[in-house]
Amino acid sequence: MNKKAVPTAAAVRELAILTGAVAIIAAAVYFFLVPSHASVSSISGLGIVLANFVPLPLSAITMILNVVLLVIGFLTCGREFGAKTVYTSILLPAFIGLFERLFPNLGSLTDSQELDVLCYILVVSVGLSILFNRNASSGGLDIVAKIMNKYLHMDLGMSLSGMCVALSAALVYDKKTVVLSVLGTYFNGLVLDHFIFDQNIKRRVCIITGKEEELRQFIIQDLHSGATVYEAIGAYNLEKHNEIITIVDKSEYQKLMKFINQEDPKAFITVYNVSNMRYQPKK
Repeated sequence: MNKKAVPTAAAVRELAILTGAVAIIAAAVYFFLVPSHASVSSISGLGIVLANFVPLPLSAITMILNVVLLVIGFLTCGREFGAKTVYTSILLPAFIGLFERLFPNLGSLTDSQELDVLCYILVVSVGLSILFNRNASSGGLDIVAKIMNKYLHMDLGMSLSGMCVALSAALVYDKKTVVLSVLGTYFNGLVLDHFIFDQNIKRRVCIITGKEEELRQFIIQDLHSGATVYEAIGAYNLEKHNEIITIVDKSEYQKLMKFINQEDPKAFITVYNVSNMRYQPKK
């Protein structure tokens, strides 16, 4: 096999995943966000508002905004924006433009402004979570957030800019639409956090048991995981015990709890959720 075939195949697969994710986001925007007229936390949402003042289709407005933000981003933050961000930023309005041609003058699929916003939140979160898990983004407000973080040291840049976009609906639409835009922006953040971070959450399980060796072997041999053993001293009678600490995912946690309940129901267990684990190699 040609050695260059492997990275090429991986690159094609990565490109296909990014393209599919952007297509999902564009579909969420065109089929749900546009009919609702809500400006939910995105450049496309801002484009929906600007379309009332600028005689251009949403795809063209989104393309202009993304290109301008990319240029500003490169000028202010250098090359922190990789090829993936450039690709997705250009591809998103291209997909929206395709939908505009294929489905012109499309109305609401749900006949409900509230359901349109809800469907948008759910669908767009799927696409965005795929991008974020591939270390990419859809550009737009992510670029604004990075600029604000670099120069204003604001970790809430994304939330602040998203709310400003939501409030921009007040320039054109009624109070109900503005409220839906603000609520949609808030719940979009919650749902997106669930899709992105909850998938990476693992459990740090600390166990003190009389079946120490059996538990250690189960973690290593059956769960194929690692563990750390610490000496713990009880404060009441200064009795020494060994505490076994391991980090497991959801399925491994269920197997671990089943094993402990069978072998030592009286074991002392504490559990913590962890989402950011890093191995620091020795220098």
